[in-house]
Amino acid sequence: MRHTVDLGTKGRYAVMAMADLALHSSGRPVALADIAARQDISLSYLEQLLAKLRKQGMIKSTRGPRGGYMLNKAPEDIPILDIIKAIEEPNRRRKNGFPVDMTTARGWNLTAALWHELDERVEGFLGAVTLDDVVNRRIGGDRRIFGNGADPFRTPAGEDT
Repeated sequence: MRHTVDLGTKGRYAVMAMADLALHSSGRPVALADIAARQDISLSYLEQLLAKLRKQGMIKSTRGPRGGYMLNKAPEDIPILDIIKAIEEPNRRRKNGFPVDMTTARGWNLTAALWHELDERVEGFLGAVTLDDVVNRRIGGDRRIFGNGADPFRTPAGEDT
């Protein structure tokens, strides 16, 4: 049985944390508290996520006053799909890759191909986008996530939030 991608909060926060490491590491460990503050993730929740990523070999940690976390590979060698699969726990009750309750619903056969194709495309997309693409705001080569590189989350100069 193949594993379909489960896009949940854990996976999204893990990608945020990995992007933070890619941006702020520069060959030195990044403190857990710094990541938590920048990404607005609770320290205990972030600690759980990073423990899973470390266990999967995606990051490494060092102890001590200057300790923290670092990527285990270059950002261009880390597909987003790998981060999500390292964090998200697959739904064990599956039939042909889909939740059992979904496959027993009336009309399932009518829409099964649609959901299967969507899952394949999401998985293909997340497998093609690297952490480096996210950090540099690129998706699919030269295309930009944000038009003209503008970040919709950044407040324009002179405006208060």
